[in-house]
Amino acid sequence: MARQEFHNLAEKEQETAVLVGLITNQQSEEQLKEYFDELAFLAETAGAKTLKYFFQRLPHPDTRTYVGSGKLMEIKQFIEMHQVDMVIFDDEISPAQLRNVEKDLGVKIVDRSMLILDIFAQRARTDQAKTQVELAQTQYLLPRLKGMWTHLDRIKGGVGQRGAGEKEIETDKRVAQHNIALLKEKLRQVDKQNALRRKNRADMIRVALVGYTNVGKSTIMNLLSKSEVFAENKLFATLDTTVRKVVIENIPFLLSDTVGFIRKLPHHLIESFKSTLDEAVEADVLIHVVDISHPKFEEHIAVVNKTLQDLGAFDKPIIMVFNKMDLYEDKTFDKYLAEETKRDILHELENSWMQKTHDNAVFISALRKQNVEQFRASIFQKVKQLYLERYPFKAGYYDNFHQ
Repeated sequence: MARQEFHNLAEKEQETAVLVGLITNQQSEEQLKEYFDELAFLAETAGAKTLKYFFQRLPHPDTRTYVGSGKLMEIKQFIEMHQVDMVIFDDEISPAQLRNVEKDLGVKIVDRSMLILDIFAQRARTDQAKTQVELAQTQYLLPRLKGMWTHLDRIKGGVGQRGAGEKEIETDKRVAQHNIALLKEKLRQVDKQNALRRKNRADMIRVALVGYTNVGKSTIMNLLSKSEVFAENKLFATLDTTVRKVVIENIPFLLSDTVGFIRKLPHHLIESFKSTLDEAVEADVLIHVVDISHPKFEEHIAVVNKTLQDLGAFDKPIIMVFNKMDLYEDKTFDKYLAEETKRDILHELENSWMQKTHDNAVFISALRKQNVEQFRASIFQKVKQLYLERYPFKAGYYDNFHQ
């Protein structure tokens, strides 16, 4: 096997792929189908077209090939018949499973972690993001180095005479470990610089956009800050944290965008992107953006909340912003539905979430700029309240601002 490469998984104009996953006691068929849809979107973002989903019911993954031998043969037959370029597994597979499956199927093998890392590599623009991605990639590759030297397996020595392949593995491991140490030190320096910058702007209230990937955070960033942050209908369209000064009703604050969350996010990325996620950890207010048009938006909310809890950032004031209301209405209502019925359904939806969030919810379409004024008013009230609490000696100053 040649060295595994992360960059440009879709090397041709568009490679083809099949997806493989398991139905287990912990993962139902319905859940797997949703994960497959998300995995297919990840593949599309990376530049590959998904042709078919393969799944199998097993209590746990097969230690050798993840799926059973019969299912593997079925996948192989489909690959040969349709000249498929790669197989993408919905879970992270072990180094041994990767080697075995690649040997049996004879095509490129990618798992969910590798796919996400590849997308991150494509999206990284700044030195910080590139360093974060390189660290995550190196940590991922370290336990998999043995499989990358199987072309030297025939050269093996006895005691005291190790073959060239084993020497190459040990050399690669030392190089990788050294590189990991250097990258971690580089990111520590970045953390120090970011901490200093945050300290220098400590007298400003900080607001951070958080949410599942592809919910419209960058579009909202552009809407509020009147800047040109890259926004695209793809997963992880932006990686680099963007910070802008925003003024609403004469009250200034700093608004930052953060990397989108996702289910089964590789732990290497969470560790590597800690400096980026610190913007959420150290923010005074979080704007949790939700794509309400997504059929599983409540599960997305749970994933984001769990990630915020893991980061220790869940105890902050949170404004829930249900975005893409235009798409929600298009998907929910047909043209024959009475306007009064539509209003009743929307009213019930909004009341339900206002109760769940203790009146900290707003429903908008950032793309069509619907209900933006109410959204801005919600931010204004929250930021003004924090300024008054933090700087009470300026109370008279803030009382002069418009209500």
